[in-house]
Amino acid sequence: MKIKVGISSCLLGNEVRFDGGHKHSRLCTDSLSRYFEFVPECPEVASGMSIPRKPIRLIGEVQAPKVVAVHDNSVDYTDQLKTYSEHKAQQLDELCGYVFMQKSPSCGVFRVKVYQEGGYPAAEPGRGVYAKAVMEAKPLLPVEESGRLEDAVLRESFITRVYAYHNWQQLKKQGLSYQGILEFHASYKYCLMARTPTHYVELGRLLADAGKHDIDDLAEHYFSLLMENLSVLATRKTHTNVLMHLQGYLKKVLSAKEKLELGNLIEQYRTNQVPLIVPITLLKHHFNNHPDPYIEKQAYLQPYPDDLSLRNAI
Repeated sequence: MKIKVGISSCLLGNEVRFDGGHKHSRLCTDSLSRYFEFVPECPEVASGMSIPRKPIRLIGEVQAPKVVAVHDNSVDYTDQLKTYSEHKAQQLDELCGYVFMQKSPSCGVFRVKVYQEGGYPAAEPGRGVYAKAVMEAKPLLPVEESGRLEDAVLRESFITRVYAYHNWQQLKKQGLSYQGILEFHASYKYCLMARTPTHYVELGRLLADAGKHDIDDLAEHYFSLLMENLSVLATRKTHTNVLMHLQGYLKKVLSAKEKLELGNLIEQYRTNQVPLIVPITLLKHHFNNHPDPYIEKQAYLQPYPDDLSLRNAI
């Protein structure tokens, strides 16, 4: 089953841009589409703008800008785009992530220019009207811009969060229980430790008193903290910490030669000589030969399909 992920329509090659063109992302259509069912949206066209059309930009207050035509600020699209965006943002419950077009006055997430009097952009970057509405309506939904997905670390982070979000939604569909939340947390132990180990401890403390909380309140609080944690970028240092923890589960079953080989690969990863996939592959090989019921449940060893090759470049 493919995971539903929203996407700016132009990134799929649809000719919906102001000039009648597109911004086709091969990464999305050739790679990610194998596992994601992309749900396209062009809020500018959907809110009533034509193809082609005059380009638009944001002006005024950074937090509440107006949307106007670039060459004629009296042509104001603010109300129609904002109204459509806020309405559409309430209809995205099936999505587990969103890929937006960067720099767009409707879809940009980071560094969107908001122009001031005199024609200069504000020092503080803005956010596209539609992207802002989606992020306010779905604050835990993993979002990223297409250009940033070309960065291997950001791409791995985004897809890890999409799969975690999807797995949580599946758990909710099955029916929440205290035991189910505890097992979910246990499965994400090392994914969390690879981001910020202190947050893993905080989540553990929350769940230690799980039975004292209303199940829905507990789930909401837990998942909010989980997604906040997973939004932190993992580093070689934090990944190395996790790899060494996993290595500890094998100390009684590996030969001295095997321990040395594994330890050397982890050190080579730490010092940037090999990518993460190298020690991960050897760890998975050893755990296949020496199964451990706790490790078998860990999402860290396979947080997403292997053939996405995300760990080959980090």
